[in-house]
Amino acid sequence: MVRDREKKVEQVDVVIIGGGPAGLTAGIYCGRANLNTVIIEKALVGGLATYTNDIENYPGFVNGATGLDLMGYFQQQAKRFNVKFKLTDVKSIHLDGPEKIVDTARTRYETKTVIVATGGKPRLTGARGEENYLYDKGIAFCATCDAAANKDKTVMVIGSGDAAIEEGIFLTRFASKVIVSVIHDEGIMDCNEIAKSEALANPKMEFIWNTVVEEFKGEERLETVVLKNVKSGEPISVTVDSCFLFIGYVPNSEIFQGILEMTPSGYLLTNEKMETNIEGVFAAGDIRDKFLRQVATAVGDGATAGFAAEKFIAEEETFHSQIMECGDKANLVFIYNAVDQDCLESLEMLENFEKEFPNICKLIRVDVYKSTGIAKRLAVDTVPSVVLIKGGKITNVVHGDISRDILLDKMSEEISS
Repeated sequence: MVRDREKKVEQVDVVIIGGGPAGLTAGIYCGRANLNTVIIEKALVGGLATYTNDIENYPGFVNGATGLDLMGYFQQQAKRFNVKFKLTDVKSIHLDGPEKIVDTARTRYETKTVIVATGGKPRLTGARGEENYLYDKGIAFCATCDAAANKDKTVMVIGSGDAAIEEGIFLTRFASKVIVSVIHDEGIMDCNEIAKSEALANPKMEFIWNTVVEEFKGEERLETVVLKNVKSGEPISVTVDSCFLFIGYVPNSEIFQGILEMTPSGYLLTNEKMETNIEGVFAAGDIRDKFLRQVATAVGDGATAGFAAEKFIAEEETFHSQIMECGDKANLVFIYNAVDQDCLESLEMLENFEKEFPNICKLIRVDVYKSTGIAKRLAVDTVPSVVLIKGGKITNVVHGDISRDILLDKMSEEISS
């Protein structure tokens, strides 16, 4: 392992960890904003989407697209905006403070913001031969993505939770037969009762109870799934064209344990702006705790995270260079909402106050209608408010009723000197 003192140090604006659809989209947005951006991907640029043969539910592609082609377009577009790609693994992170540090084996990245887009991976069975047929060789993980490729074919579904049974039902729209391997006794499933009743009544669905996967077999592609009866130990060989695994999903969040807030399952918690619990750190895509995990939703997350990162950097620069930098005058930072009439009346009064005392104060307008970032940095959550800053320090905060007399009282020392 390369020691820290031997590492190359690069200072960038944005580090995106993960090069799947979310990370690539975030990179496009950051690159277009002229931010120095690097995407770190430990495996394959494009992520799990590259293994999907046909993506027919992503808008704009009338005849669908392969995952590899679609992700290739994403990467080309990111490169067009000068986004750099580093194919390596992240070894450690330090996210506290204004400067974030992301360490790889050979390089230390010092960055203003970090976007986590590490995604996740489907849980595997661990059965013999499984690694030989993953993704495009017969074992799949997304019925919505790959159902059309299994038209009039026989497919197997492993699992009996909501995802397994609901995706299995969806597969019956295309496949001629859907065989479900369930670990429980006959009639017992882990899904909701509505899905269970619908599945049991579906003529295209068959169930093999009390079974787990023992082995996957085939030549170039998967041809046979060997199940084992958990009670008798009897092997059951089933000829299939494809096998879908729905036994859980594992988020790639190990490195963020104890640093970023997450669910008990390891999914990162964010707000609608993709902000995590640490300022300047965002999360996007399948790594998030969210309702739907698809390329389309990952792209939406990535767009939001990229825009939010750009806004964060701009506000951080504004905060230090304009808000806290006073010179010889005091800054009157007016926190307001441009669509609120009371705020507009206060703004007019403040503009007149600045004209009356041009040598002692400077009015700075912060409209929370556009963004609340600077207001949060000033610990202000109500409008209208005025924050008085002198010598780089907050000296007074006035909320609500803002009048000329109140300002005269708060600034009596500056006015008298």
